[in-house]
Amino acid sequence: MLDLIRNRLVQAILGSVLFLQIGIWVRNFAVLLFVMEQTNGDAFAISMISVAEYAPMLIFSFIGGTFADRWRPKRTMIWCDVLSAVSVFAVLLTLVLGTWKAVFFTTIISAILSQFSMPSGMKLIKENLPAEQIQPVMSIYQTIFTIFMILGPILGTFVYQKFGIIISIGVMGLAFLLSAGTLTLLPPDRVKVVEKTCTTLRQEMLEGIRYVMGKKILTLLGLCFLAAGLGGGLVQPLGIFLVTERLGLPKESLQWLLTFNGIGMLIGGIVVMIFAKAIAPQKLLAFGMFIAAICIVISGLSTIPWLTYLINLFMGLVLPCIMIGINMMMMQNSENQFIGRVNGILMPLYTGAMVLSMSVAGLLKETFSLVAMYEAAGVLYIIGLLFLLPLFKMKGDKPHFEHG
Repeated sequence: MLDLIRNRLVQAILGSVLFLQIGIWVRNFAVLLFVMEQTNGDAFAISMISVAEYAPMLIFSFIGGTFADRWRPKRTMIWCDVLSAVSVFAVLLTLVLGTWKAVFFTTIISAILSQFSMPSGMKLIKENLPAEQIQPVMSIYQTIFTIFMILGPILGTFVYQKFGIIISIGVMGLAFLLSAGTLTLLPPDRVKVVEKTCTTLRQEMLEGIRYVMGKKILTLLGLCFLAAGLGGGLVQPLGIFLVTERLGLPKESLQWLLTFNGIGMLIGGIVVMIFAKAIAPQKLLAFGMFIAAICIVISGLSTIPWLTYLINLFMGLVLPCIMIGINMMMMQNSENQFIGRVNGILMPLYTGAMVLSMSVAGLLKETFSLVAMYEAAGVLYIIGLLFLLPLFKMKGDKPHFEHG
């Protein structure tokens, strides 16, 4: 593990992720609190923040993944961070001039650019690291995300409340620039990446769809994503009702539910990081889906606070298994020249399904009981797990890495 941390490529990528997470969490909470103040808590304006964050993922993910397969990954990532910083400072100027609504563009533009940068990062890892090092690196990567899920809201709230929106926007821009600076430490892009292609963007996008549809492993993984996204989105907005209706606690107790979940994610990320080499990603993903399904069902049934908190701790423990398993399955079963498009096709399935079920969760809760919602989410996770089972029988199409 120490040899891995000393690797220059790993240091640069993880350093970039660290700065990006600082910028993203300051952005998320500064924009949220600022819009709440400017609109006196207008629900529509606040909901538009989520739209600004998730819509680019659905619209630009496939396009960004296709361009990531075309462009040099190092240069793409650096330019995305630089352009994010430029857009942030442009918004800062408009804020100084008095146009507060421009703050939405900080979320929209950085979310769009991340759809080009993220698949480039995955491509870079796969091209430059030996197979046995990729899963530990993805585990560390996920652990950083988990740490910021716990500390990010605290950091973002502190920066905004202490210094206000202008300084918060400045911190975001600086974080993006520091990320770009860190990425300059990466080794040069491989020469073969810059070879020009005769195919058009449309042809490459269609080729990516055919590639995913033609590989049974990726098709099954996509169906698993779809079911998991529907299940996750169904219960994600309902945590507050779990606290107030099932447990009979004040709404402020939701923070403890999230805290236990975050602690579980941190511990789970560290455990997976230690044992990553010894566990096949399909087993990791299947185990995470199965335990998550059980936990969701019990969480919906429970009326005992300590049991619900404990269950959310367990859900946090297995979430890294799901996320790391997903990323590893995509990387192992995609050739280098298709990794961006595979990511751009499969990830929107999860995000889109989650946004869809989130948008109707409130309406469905009024029609059905809260318990029924949680049971349905658990069933959807089990359905997702069923799509993974054929992967354990596919001896002739073993996961593989390519480093050509």
